[in-house]
Amino acid sequence: MSSQLTNESPRRRLNARQRSTVERLLTAGQEELREVGHEALTIRTVALRAGVSPATAYTYLASKHHLFAELFLRHIAQDHDAPVEGDTVTERVQNVSQGVVSRIVTEPELAAAVTPALLGSDEDVDRLRLRIGGEFVSRFEAALRDPEKPDEPVDAAVLEVLILTFSGALLQAGMGTMSYDEMADRLESAFAVILRGNV
Repeated sequence: MSSQLTNESPRRRLNARQRSTVERLLTAGQEELREVGHEALTIRTVALRAGVSPATAYTYLASKHHLFAELFLRHIAQDHDAPVEGDTVTERVQNVSQGVVSRIVTEPELAAAVTPALLGSDEDVDRLRLRIGGEFVSRFEAALRDPEKPDEPVDAAVLEVLILTFSGALLQAGMGTMSYDEMADRLESAFAVILRGNV
């Protein structure tokens, strides 16, 4: 099963026809998710919407959790190259956090679907979880970096605390114990405390 659908499978590179099929499946999956929600969605209904057989769909998508993780990675990666803004490290970290949360909430059904998907044990989801985590790490690492000293390494311990704090808040929001708006506000305060004394 593919864990890097838009690029290549762990077993082989995707040819042009396979990439087209993958694109149709992901587009259909996003449409189906918006229309029926994550609980009613099945890979069979996604296949039908994409105009492929269920067997073909399962060649690329191991499960609906795999689909949700693929869609989530694709969704957050759209802002990968967004500039990091802010005069202080605290402002940059807060802005990065706000940007990621703002991106997540533009697809509420995907936001609802991704937490149970990422908590699963599907092997394809395991690989995607690492890539999603890598996206978060790269964003916060960029925020910690001094724009005037771009080659200077960041404090790894601070980066780890930021990622743990952000991931924990994301899990809380995904479980419904707070809204994503509350999450953004609370993270702004938490990051101010963590980075107190930084300029």
